[in-house]
Amino acid sequence: MALSLLIASSVILICVIFNKISGKLGVPVLLAFILLGMTFGSDGIFKIPFADFPFAEKICSIALIFIMFYGGFGTRWSEAKPVAVKSVLLSTVGVAATAGITGLFCRFALSMLIGSVISSTDAASVFSILRSKKLGLKENTASLLEMESGSNDPCSYMLTAIMISAMNSSVSGLEILYLIFAQFVYGIVIGVVIALGARFVLTHFKFSTEGFDAVFVLGVAVLSYALPSVISGNGYLSAYIVGIILGNSDIKNKQSMVHFFDGLTGLMQMLIFFLLGLLSFPSSLPQVFPAALAI
Repeated sequence: MALSLLIASSVILICVIFNKISGKLGVPVLLAFILLGMTFGSDGIFKIPFADFPFAEKICSIALIFIMFYGGFGTRWSEAKPVAVKSVLLSTVGVAATAGITGLFCRFALSMLIGSVISSTDAASVFSILRSKKLGLKENTASLLEMESGSNDPCSYMLTAIMISAMNSSVSGLEILYLIFAQFVYGIVIGVVIALGARFVLTHFKFSTEGFDAVFVLGVAVLSYALPSVISGNGYLSAYIVGIILGNSDIKNKQSMVHFFDGLTGLMQMLIFFLLGLLSFPSSLPQVFPAALAI
């Protein structure tokens, strides 16, 4: 137990230091976390044996909840509204088109599944670049990219779920249509209801202990994912919508919440990409490198 905590704390501290110096070295910070994970992994210097994919999936799913929520929370609707339609088209039609084109290119048995998994841009990477570099892009391009990146992950997640269901011969076409309906409708409706309820509490009640409002919003973010997911809704879409509504509402101590979720989201990004590196086996990469590079 103590040794595990020692390793975990060391990794967190190293990631924080990497976050500070990676820009000066010219290495993208999230790529640095992957390389760090490889260094600690089975083929790396420290040779930590780790191939627990179910555990990694659970941790990364939890981390993505906060990334998606904060992606919405930090979106200024006044800037995003003019490009909302374009963003939605890119994150739905664009994701489906990317998945289809990639799937046709692969022409493997699992081609559409591969296309669905990689069809969306990485929200964590886009948010990190846009917010750390403060890029002054023309014609609301930054808002377009930010909103599209935040909304395409739920679409990619839904498309992947559909492909897995379609590969199951026991699942009927009607069940797949219901899955599409449930993912969109339950995710949107539940997200709006939770956001409005949370906004009411935050604007009409005063918490007895300072800082508990941030803890309350933390619980709301988790609830916004969990509740629709229980009934086959899209939890990530719900979390993103809750983030947008709360982030554009006049609530108390919003600035302190921004700082809180900024740090938390940064930690989640480090965790996801470190685990990706930890799960990889560099010695096996040359075998798949040509196909991966082509894709």
